Amino acid sequence: TAWRVLESGGSELDAVERGCGQCEIDQCDGSVGYGGSPDESGETTLDAMIMDGNTMEVGAVADLRRVKNAIGVARKVIEYTKHTLLVGESASLFAVRMGFPYEDLTTQKSLSLYSEWLNQSCQPNYWKNVVPDSSQSCGPYKRPGKVTYKEEQTISQRSFHNHDTIGMVVIGVSGTVASGTSTNGAIHKIPGRVGDSPIAGAGSYADSTAGGAAATGDGDIMMRFLPSYQAVEYMRMGTDPTVACQKVISRIQKYAPKFFGAIICANTTGSYGAACNKIPGFTQFHFMVSSPLLSQPTEQVVDCI
Repeated sequence: TAWRVLESGGSELDAVERGCGQCEIDQCDGSVGYGGSPDESGETTLDAMIMDGNTMEVGAVADLRRVKNAIGVARKVIEYTKHTLLVGESASLFAVRMGFPYEDLTTQKSLSLYSEWLNQSCQPNYWKNVVPDSSQSCGPYKRPGKVTYKEEQTISQRSFHNHDTIGMVVIGVSGTVASGTSTNGAIHKIPGRVGDSPIAGAGSYADSTAGGAAATGDGDIMMRFLPSYQAVEYMRMGTDPTVACQKVISRIQKYAPKFFGAIICANTTGSYGAACNKIPGFTQFHFMVSSPLLSQPTEQVVDCI
């Protein structure tokens, strides 16, 4: 969809918006758009961002409720405000003012995911050091009188398909770069949680003097390292896109060896690459590429490091 927009004369931003928007409609992987990843209260909320690598403008929304086209609302943040990021109920009100309809993001699928989770004593969840014991029971949780800190739960107890995103980098014919992301976030997240996806430099980053990058995976860990910004800076220094992606993953590995994550990188000449962190059950990362050199969109695979 994004490639067709470019071929028909649309801008790089148009391509990112329409491409990510198509994934919202298709509910890609259950991790993008409505009807997926219900939070602890059973509600699906959306995060998205879009970035213009010419002007360095960013539009983003987080914890967006009852509006399906998150990337579209993010684009309106660039076009009609001087802000970068709008969140929660206020982002939804902005969306309605911009002409987006209120719609229910709940589906039979998300309701069944939610009820299954409740029936499994709310496992897995994102609480720690609380009473009652969050590894055994549902909340409401509160702080204990005396805190004894436990090691954070390892990612291997979560399903790898519970975290994902559509992340996209578009390089125009003149080298102009745009990027964007859209996601419904981590399944069973604590309401109000925002991950890496709508954060500039974390979920994605675009700079028409260097290139673009987009990340996917465990946003709570990845956003601490601004991986997309870091990858673009490596490419600015002349680092090959694949190596830039690998360096970013290696950096996070030092602190969180078991994290689930991957990143794609493309520079202004059209070279591209990707990298991912190797953990049990996740040893390769698949991504799609369209270019004038390819007759059709092509799936690429890299081995995780």
